[in-house]
Amino acid sequence: MHTVPLAHLRAQVDAVFADFPVAAVKTGMLGSAAMTKLVAKELATRQPPWLVVDPVMVATSGARLLDDNALDALASRLIPLADILTPNLPEAEALLGRRIGKAFDEAGADLLALGARGVLLKGGHAGGRDIVDRYYDAGGALAFRHARLPFEGHGSGCTLASAVTAHLARGKAPQAAVRAAITWLDKAFRGAWRPGGGAAHVLGH
Repeated sequence: MHTVPLAHLRAQVDAVFADFPVAAVKTGMLGSAAMTKLVAKELATRQPPWLVVDPVMVATSGARLLDDNALDALASRLIPLADILTPNLPEAEALLGRRIGKAFDEAGADLLALGARGVLLKGGHAGGRDIVDRYYDAGGALAFRHARLPFEGHGSGCTLASAVTAHLARGKAPQAAVRAAITWLDKAFRGAWRPGGGAAHVLGH
């Protein structure tokens, strides 16, 4: 898997933190153990006010986006730094090493045990007419239910994690940031459009 050279990534992080008052950080596809360890080291040093870790591992197409040897680095180095971890169900199963089935609350507790202070378990991959996203933290669990729309929208999980990060940066507490991001994403889905002849829709950001 091709990745950005580590020296280039370190230089980019240096440039951003030197030039901007960083209010929140979100990580996404990291690809390799070396990249994951470098990002974790930099964020542990810089300690941004908020960190959202989106453990991107598998694309909607089924393509693998994270090397096998990077999973341990993600779980042991980066997730313990996270204020909110945002896995979808396949990613949560990979992190836990087991099938979740309908045991969502048990999975939420076990994901919290990895060290993140909050977990948003995204429900788009579960069956049913509705999508239920579940948020877990030390205060308990919240469920956010919304209708499943009859089309496919690529990038929705990354978009949701980014929206959570943006709301944290704007001063919302984690539960409020998650609620606002889910509401916004639902509106973006309802405004989605299909730019070409394929089945995928572009979210109406």
